[in-house]
Amino acid sequence: MILRPRRDDHAIVGKYLGKIIVGIGLLMVVPLVTSLVFAEWDTALDFVIGMGACFVFGFGLQVICRTEKDLKWSHGLVVASGSWIAATVLGAIPHWLSGHEGSYLDAMFDIMSGYTTTGLYLIQDLDHISYGLNMWRHVLTYVGGQGIVVIALTFLVKGTAGAYKLYVGEGKDERLLPNVIGTARAIWLVSLTWLAIGTMALAATGLMLGQEPVRALLHSLWVFMGAWSTGGFAPQSYNTMWFHSATYEIICTVIFIAGSFNFALHWAVWQGDRRELRRNIEILSFTATAFITVSVATFGLAHLGIYPDAVNLFRKAFYQVLSGHTTTGFSTIYSRAFVTQWGPVAMLATTVAMAIGASACSTGGGIKGIRIGVLTKAYIQDVRRMISPDSAVVQERYHHIRDIVLEDRIVLTAFTITLAYVTAYAVLTVLGVLFGYDFTAAAFEGVSAASNTGLSCGITAPDMPNLLKWAYIVAMWMGRLEFMSVLALFGHFYAILRGKS
Repeated sequence: MILRPRRDDHAIVGKYLGKIIVGIGLLMVVPLVTSLVFAEWDTALDFVIGMGACFVFGFGLQVICRTEKDLKWSHGLVVASGSWIAATVLGAIPHWLSGHEGSYLDAMFDIMSGYTTTGLYLIQDLDHISYGLNMWRHVLTYVGGQGIVVIALTFLVKGTAGAYKLYVGEGKDERLLPNVIGTARAIWLVSLTWLAIGTMALAATGLMLGQEPVRALLHSLWVFMGAWSTGGFAPQSYNTMWFHSATYEIICTVIFIAGSFNFALHWAVWQGDRRELRRNIEILSFTATAFITVSVATFGLAHLGIYPDAVNLFRKAFYQVLSGHTTTGFSTIYSRAFVTQWGPVAMLATTVAMAIGASACSTGGGIKGIRIGVLTKAYIQDVRRMISPDSAVVQERYHHIRDIVLEDRIVLTAFTITLAYVTAYAVLTVLGVLFGYDFTAAAFEGVSAASNTGLSCGITAPDMPNLLKWAYIVAMWMGRLEFMSVLALFGHFYAILRGKS
């Protein structure tokens, strides 16, 4: 029997949802200050209005929903998934007021794409938007990579037992430290350290390419945020192709591969356990699938002969496929080139790379390497059982921070989430075909949205059907949260409507 949520349940959800939205309002201080520094008064006003809306909503909820009770599992899942919706609606206000969006739906599309570190966008005239708005685009994708709930845990939520429910509800389950608040702060320590190093490296390269200092610094900061968060946003419409620099591409590749790794892996290496880099199942899985997909894409492109030499061929294939595999979405080719030049083999290899995605508990999306590794181990275990004597005890293990025995529940969980992703990919592909797009292109774009990658073959545009925009928004949201907390939110609303008192 499904029970209808009580007043206390609504109060708990509302209280913590309000805290997270206040955090979104505080984030707008960064683009607001940027706008003031560059005397962009209209943009500054847009963010003042956006901050006001967030504070009214966030503090208002906390006043209305006063309670001392802590979160349960169901509350944490509902808050995590519901906060992303509220943050998208309110975070879109500055985008809409900027005049660079065709509709409020387009603005929400871009905000959800940023939070989920997808990188698809509908904003118009990107090359001429304000510094403040560009800062907001990249701040939200950088924060989205760590998780907007992590923001609240770091600064706004006290160390309660329920804090872990919020953390898990956002698709994470790794504790870097015994306390989940400490874990959230450790995640930010890792990210901010990389921010300093990566920004300096990119800025130095930008200066060598002839950029003026302020522009080189801003571009390096924004490109780092897009790379580390595997979010794919870039400050100009030509993405990283705009720089025409092999050095810039190499630095970006190092950053987005590092950003795609599990935060627990980063922490283990920080603590001196460098063996984890060669033992971890996600690293092994990523290495194998990256080698296969890059090789297939390279073979497909070589067969077509569209690039003049082997170096240029490998450079294009490696960058695009690795960008897809880490779910970053950076690109050094035109979007339509995937369709008009790359051909079905290279496109299929890139699509598979995007579908698999990066590591669990990272900034990346997709099925995740650990699930591919677990399912592969389960397959090997079943084969071994079939060819072993009946009396033999066959047991597989894998290493992920520690040695783990492969149990049926682990395999079932990996299979369930994988099936959910595959279903989302299939639904978006069919929907794209129904709207008249080629099957290969529809599959490419649908997988890119649901895996939070952001590579586009040209379908994502302001004139795309509104229903497809909504479908991609929902897919980005569900894919980033790995479905479970979203299903919990749907269940919460169903219980409100049909539950027993």
